[in-house]
Amino acid sequence: MKDNVINVLFGLRVKQLRNAKGYSQEALGYESGLHRTYIGHIERAEKNITLKNIDKLATTLGVDIKDLFDFSQLR
Repeated sequence: MKDNVINVLFGLRVKQLRNAKGYSQEALGYESGLHRTYIGHIERAEKNITLKNIDKLATTLGVDIKDLFDFSQLR
């Protein structure tokens, strides 16, 4: 788990921002050009996301890339 902490935190943050926007995983996937199952994999820390896809998620969620890494906002 220790080596996967960044993926877990990132996934939780994506889920938090997705929910705040009212998107389902399917809607976020569609809007960002990513598959809905890939969104689920990211949120469950099962995938190591690329920078290109981080940019797609940030753009779709209407946030700066740095906001995806603001783990202080996690409840």
